[in-house]
Amino acid sequence: MKYEDFQHLLLEPQGNGVLLMTINRPDVMNATNARLHWELTKIWDVIQNDDKTKNVVVTGAGDRAFSAGGDLDWVANMVGNPKEVEAVRKEAADLVYNILSFEKPIISAINGVAVGAGLVVAMLADISIISKEKGKFTDGHVKLGVAAGDHAAIIWPLLCGMAKAKYYLMTAEFINGEQAEQMGMVSLCVPHGELMDEAFKVANKLAKGSQSAINGTKNTLNGWMKMASPIFEASLREEMLNFLSDDAKEGVAAVREKRAPNFPSAQ
Repeated sequence: MKYEDFQHLLLEPQGNGVLLMTINRPDVMNATNARLHWELTKIWDVIQNDDKTKNVVVTGAGDRAFSAGGDLDWVANMVGNPKEVEAVRKEAADLVYNILSFEKPIISAINGVAVGAGLVVAMLADISIISKEKGKFTDGHVKLGVAAGDHAAIIWPLLCGMAKAKYYLMTAEFINGEQAEQMGMVSLCVPHGELMDEAFKVANKLAKGSQSAINGTKNTLNGWMKMASPIFEASLREEMLNFLSDDAKEGVAAVREKRAPNFPSAQ
């Protein structure tokens, strides 16, 4: 694949080996549909093979969202559908493992709300920078009646400790920019107007450094997450099994109807 083959990822070389990758579905707050989810698994090999690119800055199109979760029609299609659940399970695993295996630095510029597959990219980035005024995120799985799969089980406890990780993953409360920095969930929290300048400042600094040393440091530290692959795969199995449950049906219905869920398992 080439950069122009991607429908929902906008790839723009910035010079000095820096590539800007924009999650580009602004009309739906950059929510993840089936095509975007697939593209997020494939892009890393394409960038890895681009000899002109030294690192990647990732952000969301527009001024409201990094990526506002999964497209509801796509999520609803998974509920009670074993074939679709298995396909998404494989892609979700590929997304995490392909990011962890990507050898070049990733800088996320979290310009608004981040949920779902977009949050995977934001949190697994090597350096994460969040907008003080507009950046916020949640792993919203439990609100849909499914376990927190994706990336959270392998990295949240490393970032903020087990007590905070359990609290925010089990309650699905939002974490704002200042909280995220205080908890150690992100590298930096900056005023919104300075977000992209700061991201490019970091990217250009890395681009001027020893690429073998920087990439080697990144890849070594990623070993902590790779060691936790059995934990990640267990979380993914729990999530996908839950998509076959009545709780997931109720979770999706509650989101559609903009009401609090009434999960059967809570009765």
